[in-house]
Amino acid sequence: MLNLYQTRKAQKDASVVKNEEWQKLKSMEMEDWLSFINDDDELGLTAVKVKSKPPTADEHLVAKFQEINDFYKANGRLPENNMVNISELMLFKRLDSIRGNDTQCHALVDFDQFNLLPLTHEVAEPKAEYKPVVKEINSVEDIFEDDDFGLLGDSADSIFKIKHVKTSLTMPKTVARREGCKNFEEYDELFKKCHAKVNSGYLEMTKFVGEQQIQKGEFFVLNGIMCFVADMGEREKKGGKVNARLHLVFENGTESNMLLRSLATELYKDESGRRIIPTELDFEINEDDQSAGFIYILSSESHDPRISAIANLFKIGYATTPVAKRIANAANEPTYLMAPVNVVAEYECYNMNTQKFENLIHTFFKGVCIDVEIANLQGNMCKPREWFSVPLEQINTAIDLIVNGQIVNYRYNSTSQTIELR
Repeated sequence: MLNLYQTRKAQKDASVVKNEEWQKLKSMEMEDWLSFINDDDELGLTAVKVKSKPPTADEHLVAKFQEINDFYKANGRLPENNMVNISELMLFKRLDSIRGNDTQCHALVDFDQFNLLPLTHEVAEPKAEYKPVVKEINSVEDIFEDDDFGLLGDSADSIFKIKHVKTSLTMPKTVARREGCKNFEEYDELFKKCHAKVNSGYLEMTKFVGEQQIQKGEFFVLNGIMCFVADMGEREKKGGKVNARLHLVFENGTESNMLLRSLATELYKDESGRRIIPTELDFEINEDDQSAGFIYILSSESHDPRISAIANLFKIGYATTPVAKRIANAANEPTYLMAPVNVVAEYECYNMNTQKFENLIHTFFKGVCIDVEIANLQGNMCKPREWFSVPLEQINTAIDLIVNGQIVNYRYNSTSQTIELR
């Protein structure tokens, strides 16, 4: 009983105390209320947080000048006009701009730790209010010189520092650079022989038309310098594109391990980019060689709108007799679209199965074989199967690939009208 009594009495006393405290709080003024709340705020929930103001122009200028001080302190010299080190170049431009601006020199006189500014050697005048100087901009150089706040530099707040943007670019693990070729003497004679054959007419320089032409042992001319594909690594397919690492040797004694597609891109961009190939003079025919017939490329002179409207229309065929004799009656034969034809190219072949050659090139371009019906002299409808809508340079490239045995690694893309790696 005694414990129960004591408990109830304690509860009553506590209630009385709480009531008295409440009455006291009700009578407090607003300022006293706020003081009471702040004093009892152990977690700092009512603390007023003041948002920091953005830096002023003067503060930004000082911060940028401090980077110049830091550079001088770390290197013991002024930043130089270094075109290789962009960071140092930006500091050089910034210091040069500040030195040419009296207002900025006055504003920075108290922060010039190493006497970098002209005014630090004189009696400093009262700091003038900073006002930006409007300069006439006529060139990119003027833009950099007018960069008072270093926004074009490579510091943390440079406009070239892209933040919060995901990049989809995957940088290559190896970046190809030209270096001195230590064993160039092994290739020097190859270049001399190649030059001699070009000069004598056994080799000729032709326009580069496709990456499929890049093979081991081939010569090219890139930016006026002859290069030799000394080796080609294993082909790899990534993102639907096939590539391979090359070992290129240049006639100026340098070498590079650039990628096949990179070399192709450079040759495309170079208007003087060339591929070096044998001319007909390089093939000597002797009595042991047997003629296998002729591969020919023809164009049509048909006035039929269905025919004349087809772009890049060519017939690819073969004949065992001279081509001029074979096409003499073209206007009366449906295989020639019942119209005269022009001989665009003609190749006499030796020691090979010419018919298989023709079948292979027809299979390669089957996706662009035209589907048209022509009536013969008797009125019967015929479907010629040797006419293709394909650019002439792609036909010539396909022939080269068949000759060097590389055709199996390529296919014809009818959408882009180019030959590409599988």
